[in-house]
Amino acid sequence: MRKLSDAIDRFCLNHPRFGIPGLMRYVVIITAAVFFLDAFSKNAASTILAFDAEAILSGEVWRLLTWIFIPEYDRVIWMVVGLFFYYFIGTAIEEYWGSAKFTLFYLSGVVLTVAFAFLSRLWTPWTVVTNSYLNNILFLAFATLYPDALIRLYFVLPIKAKWLAVLYVFLTFYDIVRMDTYAVKLLLPSLLPGLVAVWLVYAVFFWDRIRDVLADIGFLTRHKRSQQTVHFKSAVRQQKKKEAQRGYRHKCAVCGRTDADFPDLEFRYCSRCAGYHCFCQDHIFNHVHFTE
Repeated sequence: MRKLSDAIDRFCLNHPRFGIPGLMRYVVIITAAVFFLDAFSKNAASTILAFDAEAILSGEVWRLLTWIFIPEYDRVIWMVVGLFFYYFIGTAIEEYWGSAKFTLFYLSGVVLTVAFAFLSRLWTPWTVVTNSYLNNILFLAFATLYPDALIRLYFVLPIKAKWLAVLYVFLTFYDIVRMDTYAVKLLLPSLLPGLVAVWLVYAVFFWDRIRDVLADIGFLTRHKRSQQTVHFKSAVRQQKKKEAQRGYRHKCAVCGRTDADFPDLEFRYCSRCAGYHCFCQDHIFNHVHFTE
């Protein structure tokens, strides 16, 4: 799991143009459009866009993606609040991670949810696939990255995001435990794929933090990271802070060209140099290695 998490960081660092900048803006706009179409068509829009395994297998392949745009609420006020909230936390996560990692995080949840939904057909004839678990894990990611951010519950009571995240986790497992035998047999097999999918994505992207928490409470032995890994993750955090100040992501240590001035130019980081040094495609194999 740790290697997969590190691989994701390296992929996003080496492919900064991967992803959809402002992804949540598009999700929110399309969801709002579907909400208003439902209001004038008696939910016909959601019916056409909702996940339906049988319909997908019959050729309606758009349902593999369009289910993420189905509105969670049926009242305008709660719809506006919900969309604004998820736009806010999605944008905050993207600013922290960058477009590449945030897009990979969101799309991984979508892909795994769909994959698990089809897999669940082996033991249940129908599966419930909604964007509620996807949105909830989005909030959990926000609370992990911004634990002390204040969220005003019902616009009044200020609560730190980390405590709301703890409450969400507790209520999720409590709802599963308190289900009676009939509900477990009927509902759990159909709901579980979506829950497992998004939690698996969260575990991969936040593995280091999860392991540290489990080590603190005695469930795991604290993993001693190699000096190279520690240096890499520290450098990634420092790099993101510098990017926001400089206005560019990559700058060649030899010629000084940046990705902002030359967007079609490829940049790479040299593993043989001491420190964290970037080079353009013309100098990645043609430079003097840094030793200090």
